[in-house]
Amino acid sequence: MTTMDTDGAPPPAAGALRLVESRTTRPTTVDFAEYVRAMSVHCPYLAPSVEHGLTGWTVYEAAGEAPEVEAEVFHAGARAAEWVRTRMNGPRGALVCENIAVVGAGREVLAWPHWALKNLYGPVGVMFGKFPVGDQVTDHRGRLVPEPPVSFLAVRVAVRARDPLFLSRTPDLAAVVAEAADDGRDVFAEVSREWKDVKLWAQRRLPRR
Repeated sequence: MTTMDTDGAPPPAAGALRLVESRTTRPTTVDFAEYVRAMSVHCPYLAPSVEHGLTGWTVYEAAGEAPEVEAEVFHAGARAAEWVRTRMNGPRGALVCENIAVVGAGREVLAWPHWALKNLYGPVGVMFGKFPVGDQVTDHRGRLVPEPPVSFLAVRVAVRARDPLFLSRTPDLAAVVAEAADDGRDVFAEVSREWKDVKLWAQRRLPRR
């Protein structure tokens, strides 16, 4: 078992996520091996990250009502982001990737945490990806992206030269990520650490249509 650094992250919520498997580079409760192999075609950083033991997984099970699970997904994502921040300037730091898998969760409990976390951590160079079960999406080349065995959030170091291209629908966020640098700031300095307050903050940051 690995203890995750959580300095700077909000406290855990009320138990709506049940820990199934603590952080590991080789999860056994969910088989991600074939999915990771298939995803390596779409992400050039994934195979090297796995090879060097820099891709971690923490597996939870949704054990509460959707609003409470949503809150705890946010807390888990923030803890993972703080872990990534402590390692992004180390050896092969650009390959560090943490994944928060939630058995029994769908898009509805990932969407708001994903949006809030992207906005909070984008300025310090941490990116979030959302991969819910049931999604049928294509990559920038039009290739079908494989469906994950379990819904999860991916937390990784931003690639400033590439990631803004994937944020075309949110140009303000794209501009922030293009200039991102971790200056050690507390990303919650101007935002309450309580999920209900963070969600209201995130709603105000939705792009205008």
